[in-house]
Amino acid sequence: MSLLSGVDPTQLQAVERHLVRGLSAFAAQEPVTLEWWARDNFYLSAESSYVEQSWTPWPFQRAMMAVMSNDDVRFVDIKKSARVGYTKILLAFIGYNAEHRRRNQALWQPTDDDAEDFVKSELEPMLRDVEVMRSVFPSYLHRHKDNTLQQKKFIGSMLRVRGGKAAKNYRRISIDVAMLDELDAFDNDVEKEGAPDFLAGKRLEGATFPKLIAGSTPKLKGFSLIDRRFDQADERFTPHVHCPQCEELHPLTWGGKDEPHGFKFERDEAGALLGVYHLCPHCAFPMRQGDFLNVAERGVWVNERGDIWLTDEGRFTTTTGEPLQAPLHVGLHVWTAYSPTVTWLSIAQDFFAAYAKQQEGDDALMKAFVNTTLGWAWEGEIERTDAEELQARAEPFPLRHMPRDCLLLLCGGDTQGNRLEFGVWGVGRGGQLWTIDHRVIFGNPAQQAVWDEAEEFLRTAEYTHACGRTQRIYATAIDSGGHHPDAVYAFAHKLKALRVFAVKGASGQERAIDNGNTRVGYKWNGKTERNGPVLWHVSTNLAKDRFQSRLEVATPGPGYVHFSSELSPEWFKQMAAEVRATRRTKAGTESRWTPIRKRNEVKDCCTYAIWLEERLDLWSPRKTKWWDQLEEQVQPENDLFSTPLPAPVPVVVADSAKPAPVASVPARNLDSRETSQEDFGSSRWSARL
Repeated sequence: MSLLSGVDPTQLQAVERHLVRGLSAFAAQEPVTLEWWARDNFYLSAESSYVEQSWTPWPFQRAMMAVMSNDDVRFVDIKKSARVGYTKILLAFIGYNAEHRRRNQALWQPTDDDAEDFVKSELEPMLRDVEVMRSVFPSYLHRHKDNTLQQKKFIGSMLRVRGGKAAKNYRRISIDVAMLDELDAFDNDVEKEGAPDFLAGKRLEGATFPKLIAGSTPKLKGFSLIDRRFDQADERFTPHVHCPQCEELHPLTWGGKDEPHGFKFERDEAGALLGVYHLCPHCAFPMRQGDFLNVAERGVWVNERGDIWLTDEGRFTTTTGEPLQAPLHVGLHVWTAYSPTVTWLSIAQDFFAAYAKQQEGDDALMKAFVNTTLGWAWEGEIERTDAEELQARAEPFPLRHMPRDCLLLLCGGDTQGNRLEFGVWGVGRGGQLWTIDHRVIFGNPAQQAVWDEAEEFLRTAEYTHACGRTQRIYATAIDSGGHHPDAVYAFAHKLKALRVFAVKGASGQERAIDNGNTRVGYKWNGKTERNGPVLWHVSTNLAKDRFQSRLEVATPGPGYVHFSSELSPEWFKQMAAEVRATRRTKAGTESRWTPIRKRNEVKDCCTYAIWLEERLDLWSPRKTKWWDQLEEQVQPENDLFSTPLPAPVPVVVADSAKPAPVASVPARNLDSRETSQEDFGSSRWSARL
């Protein structure tokens, strides 16, 4: 006799439905990428699309989606223009994580109003029209605590939607996926607690497959959060297409009237715009938009060096198709010309309209064109230093040697994830500066061996003066920012007799270069020190302003900066790695020095050496006798027949990916005539500044 005899069949069917529904939360679906999930399930809602229909990703969107769903890539930064479908990709990604992967998510919009509008106009229509979402979101039509403007509770996961202006909106959230939409519209510092991407990233700690997606149209150069993240990416990619004639890959570039490739324009005799084409950089073939659409399907994303491809399937390969390990941090840049819904002719018309206004003194339209069409940050009022100009003024004096007027050695240190870098600067009366040395110590700063090597360097490094005597570094300032502050505190505490200072840079409302201090404790190598060293705060903007003003001194003498011709091109690029950008805010005008490239350790080391000038009060009138004593100590002691200098050894600025030993020059006696272009008995030697 069956146990189910006499049971109503409709009840059995109801029990089966409930069991299937209940157990579905434990079911493991066959893994699919975001692209194929979207092809099968995603739908363009009438409220947020020109055409209500099923969705087929554009060619360039496929790799973007594949990277977002690749668990090996932890950070994805998308620097974009308008009209490239990023919002649709983001919506599909939310649905994919909720229905397919069952992962907790949080999406931050710039403000609370932006977050509310996104939920009403984008998210809720998607949850309504994408049928597969109903299986994981039973409350989609109900007024319920699981279905609010701030959170959507799915079966097995939750989505939170927040505004980004309040620090509280980043607290008490544990998630697997963090998304920041229109990052450049966020405050750079959220209620003095940190950058929004940093606060969002903290919510991922502990996740098995953490993922942070940041996308934005860039705004102002030097203040752009998406620019900063994009520049910090391990690899940066742009879409490339095959030339219809030569089959070589190249990106779509805006070009310019003096550029041999990029967009070019056809006009009639009256000057009216007739057509637009794109010149291939390899064969100068004039590709029309129709040609581009025909070859777009075979496109591939290529990194800046041109040696890594990112395919539609999200695979990273060599140019010959050999698989490569996925980078941890990927940056993607795409602009409007790749969109099949925008004509190249309309892009050109927008540009010339903006250009005409700019000629009249109104650059508002040009700024909008650069931001929203090209996907570039607008360079407003900026002050920059050119690396080639700095290198062109370099002088033929050897490194690791102190010229005649150089009387004191100061050292700035920077801490990186796989090395320490020290820049040694020589100082003379009147603030004259010389590049003396740049030392790199490779290794993990979490290991004591790295700091032992740094200690040996600061204790024993000697530099020969033109007079023949040797000098050691007088004082050192080392940055405690980053991931190893306790190691820096312990190092400075141990070497306080050598005048080693732990410092931390800050920009904003600064009073002076030496911007106060606090006593800190630390835990290092099993030792806890509650009464550790003093942490000195450096106003980096003001320190860099002082150095910049010295770069403007045109002739050798007080305030002049001397660069050795032995310094590498990379050293000069890092020295010119920042611009001082100005923007106008509701509170007034704000200006700060901001990196424009990933590597700027040389500039940071220099900045901390400038801070040492201030901390040591080198330019106080009461220091006059002290400078006199320094000069007395370096009076020439060699005769006129001293052994000449050996051939100089070039310095190599660190490539973080490939450790390289730094050559050292042994101490030696030097003849003063061979360290200057002037004669020994010149008035410059005896001058007292």
